[in-house]
Amino acid sequence: ERKIVSYHEVGHALVSALQKDAEPVQKITIVPRTMGALGYVMHVPEEEKFLNTQKELEAMLVGYLGGRAAEEIVFDTVTTANDIEQATKVARAMITQYGMSQKFGLMGLASQENQYLSGRAVLNCGDDTATEIDHEVMKLLHDSYEESKRLLRGHRTALDKIAEYLIRKETITGKEFMKIFRAVERGMEIPENLDELVFPEDVKELEDKAENQETEISQSHSAETSVSADELSGEEETVSSEAEPENKNQKSVSMETEPAEEGVRGEQKKEDSSVSEDDQKQQESEHVSD
Repeated sequence: ERKIVSYHEVGHALVSALQKDAEPVQKITIVPRTMGALGYVMHVPEEEKFLNTQKELEAMLVGYLGGRAAEEIVFDTVTTANDIEQATKVARAMITQYGMSQKFGLMGLASQENQYLSGRAVLNCGDDTATEIDHEVMKLLHDSYEESKRLLRGHRTALDKIAEYLIRKETITGKEFMKIFRAVERGMEIPENLDELVFPEDVKELEDKAENQETEISQSHSAETSVSADELSGEEETVSSEAEPENKNQKSVSMETEPAEEGVRGEQKKEDSSVSEDDQKQQESEHVSD
C-alpha cells in the first residue's frame, strides 16, 4: 500500500511539474493524516491571487487525475482515491458557471445556493440540457485523464525514481522533488544524500560566484590601499604646512637679531673711534711737553 500511495502522490506532483500553467509543488508526503488521507501533495502559488484562468483550471484537472493515471500505468489497476470527485466538481463548474465550454458558450446553466446553507450549484435548465452537460463533463474529464497518462508515460523513469526515493524518505520538499526530476531527465544517478547531487550549471554558478567574490575583495583591497596613500599624503602636507610657520618664525627671529648685531657693531665702532681720539690727544700732549 505504501508503494501504491507513493506512486499515486508522485503522479500528482509529476503531472503538475510538467505543465506550465500548474502551481509549483511545495511538498510531497506519504505520512498518513488524521483526516483519513494516506498522503498528499501541497501546491503553493507563486503569488497571491483570487482568479483562475481556463488554462489553469484545465491543468488542475490533469493534476487531479495524475494519481489515478499513475496507478493504472504502474499497477494496471486503480484504487478508491477521491480525486474523481474533486475533478468532476471543477469540470462541472467550468461548463455550467464559468462559460468555459465551446458547446454552451456564455450561457449560465447553474447558480450557487447560499454559501451559509449547502453552497451547492443548482442547474437552471431542462432535462435535455442537463444530459448534454453531463456529456460535456465526461468528455472534459476523459481528455484530462488521457493527458495525464500521456505525460506520465513519457516520463516513466522519473516516476519510478521519485517514487522509490519517496518510499525511503516518506516526505520530500518541492526543491528535492525538482532536483531528482532534473537528474533523472539527464540520466544521472540519484545518491542517498541529495546534497551530493551537483549539476554542471550549478558548478559554473559557484565558480562565477567565487570569481565575483575575489573581484570584490581585490577591488576593496585596492580601494583601501588608495585611501591609505591619500591619508599619508595628507599627513605629509599637514607636516609641511606646520613646518612652514616654524621657518617663518626662524626668519623673523634672524631678522630681529640682525639689527641687534648691527647696533652692537655700531657701538663698538664708536668706542674704537673714541679710544683712537684719546690716544691722539695723549700723543699731542706728550709732544707739547717735549
